[in-house]
Amino acid sequence: MRLSTLPLLALLPALAACLDKPLNIEVTTPADCTRKTVAGDKVNVHYRGTLESTGAEFDASYNRGQPLSFTVGKGQVIKGWDQGLLDMCPGEKRLLTIQPEWAYGQRAMGPIPAGSVLVFETELVSIDGVKDEL
Repeated sequence: MRLSTLPLLALLPALAACLDKPLNIEVTTPADCTRKTVAGDKVNVHYRGTLESTGAEFDASYNRGQPLSFTVGKGQVIKGWDQGLLDMCPGEKRLLTIQPEWAYGQRAMGPIPAGSVLVFETELVSIDGVKDEL
């Protein structure tokens, strides 16, 4: 019995679009809550950032022992974070793979070469003003 390649060929454009996404989000540790992050929330996030090309770590809040605090959706961080940390519960961990257009683009930033794909292990520690449900 010969399988038709037509259905597979029809999927190729959709698969290609998935590969070209500026942001890939993988939930590595799910968490339940009644209040998830929304744009405008001040959040506290632990993270570890690495270069996809080499796996080299370029920054980590864990090394400083203090999470990063910022307001989601205000452009205080790269676009991949502003989008990748939405709809998240405290205690949840996500792996964000961010293409250059949602990171630093074609400019170098410290130890990050121009055009780099960045990988962040992120952990939402808390949302300011939202009661801890744990």
